[in-house]
Amino acid sequence: MNAAAEEVFSSEEKDILQEVMNIAFGQATAELAEVIDIFVILSVPNIKVVKGRDLPGYFINEMDGSSVVNLIEQNFLGKFSGQAMLIFPSGAEKELIKLFNQENAEGTYDVDIDTLEQETLIEVGNILIGACIGKITELLSDFVTYDPPRLVVQDLAESSPSHFPVDEDSFAISIRTVFRFEQQNVEGYLFLITKQRSIKWLKKALQSFLESFM
Repeated sequence: MNAAAEEVFSSEEKDILQEVMNIAFGQATAELAEVIDIFVILSVPNIKVVKGRDLPGYFINEMDGSSVVNLIEQNFLGKFSGQAMLIFPSGAEKELIKLFNQENAEGTYDVDIDTLEQETLIEVGNILIGACIGKITELLSDFVTYDPPRLVVQDLAESSPSHFPVDEDSFAISIRTVFRFEQQNVEGYLFLITKQRSIKWLKKALQSFLESFM
């Protein structure tokens, strides 16, 4: 990361943004826990500014080298705009089915297993992404609209930077948290990638959020 990227946010702004994300991610996991009645362990959000061309490599590095993933992506548009990306390593969908279908101990379903896996991943994405973005925009006094979520199985090592919602030479704000389901060995990664045009508004919104407590 070069000097220009590091200067996007002051240390105070990063602290405020991290607190907003703590609240938002906490809300998202609480809503998911209501659906599946399982405690979700959440990491402290990590905030970085990354160049568009570096995003695929950044994702692989943040996921400890895993590259083949299930990726649920959803664009959101407002003053705070960009792309939410919920990423599970390949194979996690089979464990998620067990979480969402605990009453079905026999493992028999009304639809084929591939369809059920896809529906489960999209349902988890809908809950986590919607709750998280909704809480962020509530705290920062914004309103966003959403595109429908999309599920793809992707090899990040072969991804082009053009897949992501920023120009290769522009900076993206990446906000990443890791969540783990207490009763299953499943970890997921939630990234929020914001467009550069959101940065000026976001800095003002963070300051207003801080002043509301003074």
